[in-house]
Amino acid sequence: MRGSKIGVRGLAGVALLSCAAAGGGRPEQVAPVAHTDLRELVARFDADRGALARFYDGRGSPVRVARLRAWVEEWRGTLAAVDFDALDQDGRIDWLLLRTELESELARLGREERRAAEEAPLVPYAPRILALSEARQRVDPLDDEAAASELDALKKQVVELCTAQHEHHPEVAPALAKRAADHAAELAESLHRWYDFRAGYDPLFTWWVRAPYEAVRDELGKHAKLLREELAGLKEGDSETIVGDPIGREALLEDLALAWIPFTPEELIALSEREFAWCEAEMRKAAREMGCGDDWKQALERVKQDHVAPGEQPALIQRLAREAWDYVEANDLVTVPPLAKETWRMNMLSPERQRTSPFFLGGESILVSYPTDAMSHEEKLMSMRGNNRHFCRATVHHEVIPGHHLQGFMTERYFAYRAPFSTPFWTEGWALWWEMLLWDRGYIASPEDRVGALFWRMHRCARIQFSLGFHLGQMTPQQCIDFLVERVGHERENAEAEVRRSFGGDYGPLYQLAYMTGALQFRALHAELVGGGKLSERAFHDAILQSGNMPIELVRARLTNAPLTRDTRPSWRFYDLGK
Repeated sequence: MRGSKIGVRGLAGVALLSCAAAGGGRPEQVAPVAHTDLRELVARFDADRGALARFYDGRGSPVRVARLRAWVEEWRGTLAAVDFDALDQDGRIDWLLLRTELESELARLGREERRAAEEAPLVPYAPRILALSEARQRVDPLDDEAAASELDALKKQVVELCTAQHEHHPEVAPALAKRAADHAAELAESLHRWYDFRAGYDPLFTWWVRAPYEAVRDELGKHAKLLREELAGLKEGDSETIVGDPIGREALLEDLALAWIPFTPEELIALSEREFAWCEAEMRKAAREMGCGDDWKQALERVKQDHVAPGEQPALIQRLAREAWDYVEANDLVTVPPLAKETWRMNMLSPERQRTSPFFLGGESILVSYPTDAMSHEEKLMSMRGNNRHFCRATVHHEVIPGHHLQGFMTERYFAYRAPFSTPFWTEGWALWWEMLLWDRGYIASPEDRVGALFWRMHRCARIQFSLGFHLGQMTPQQCIDFLVERVGHERENAEAEVRRSFGGDYGPLYQLAYMTGALQFRALHAELVGGGKLSERAFHDAILQSGNMPIELVRARLTNAPLTRDTRPSWRFYDLGK
């Protein structure tokens, strides 16, 4: 399959820059590499970044930040040396993707540096541990007695700090205190790796260092506990309280620009409100067909009661998955390789994972939520209601085919080297776009199934509103939960899991809004190319899957052969907000 890609014109004579020595210094020019194209540059960029990140692994370390910034500047020089005008369209897209990723790396480093400065008063001992860790990475010579003295001094610093913070609680936001607690735990782990490198292997080191290391290890654990429990307000064993870390409007604008989304947070909220209003109008239509008048929440409640018995959920998911891929093949909507159908798998989510993922997760293996015998009676009922037949019918194809499984299958075979540029707007937008398209084609026919599909579309609208509201400082996590319960009709525990998932740190600030925003980008592109008679349904969807995971505006540039220059920036206004 890779042989069918649109090729990138060779760039003989591009001078690549080698990595400078760890201590800095001027990068050296290496001999020009013949027949080098941007695929090789992208692969080299990603490999370099991984190597540096693994070596300089101390979050917030000035050494790490400075080295990675220097590396970014080296690569900016490399990119500037490329003859942009000699590239074909895919080469130009790769150039713009690499430029954006370099700018994103600088933005991430700036945010990391600012956050480390915010945490510094709470963990002022961080530089001492980072210095030890970085010396170990370089395998510098070690004076065992001096190391023991440093650990003893470090222990005293941590003890004094704990006493001061316990007696005079500094006024800090819970989010900052939690972040500092996490940093303290990371530092303790770094110190453990430093110690473990020589302990037992070097008897003189162990003789000097073991006792002071164990003492400071214990004090670091006490300090992390103090930060988490006394300053952040998270008691031991508390898995319920949600402490998010809003990034603010300026950071949102920066992230949106780097994601090729030329809209402000306020415009995206307005967009979501308009889509939400459409959903509510359709909900009322379906409710009337179900005999519930305009009370769509009553209709939703009836839908939630229609779930399969324990043990029957896998059979339901299998049937719905096959039904969806039969439909897209029969209607010639997208190419589905036989191997993709053969190799999809199913697994059940554990009760613990259902705390943050109360619904499906997908890809090559669809992960199914359904209550287990160990759950409480109330938890079982909520899980069954939240994973009813009609919710499932609206979303199984989102996770399998033509959604995430087909998507992942194809991106491993076409333009796989673009993986470093992947974006949730493409990943999640693609799967939600199929929910929209199948709705428009009448695949979701019964009023009960339409209520199920509309619930999910409202949920994706709500994700834009509550995630941006939170990061703008306009909503608390509890208000986000209440919004999902009252406005969308979520079960409360499922709403709590959704908010915990959104702000727990595993997802970036734009991830939740990427579902609806990305789907609307694909909808606009579909109207332009399929609605405009330029591509068939199948050619359109195949072309997207065969372009690689990247910002959708650049997918559009590839499919339309739009003019691109070095100065091209996000400009596609894919949604008309005019009245």
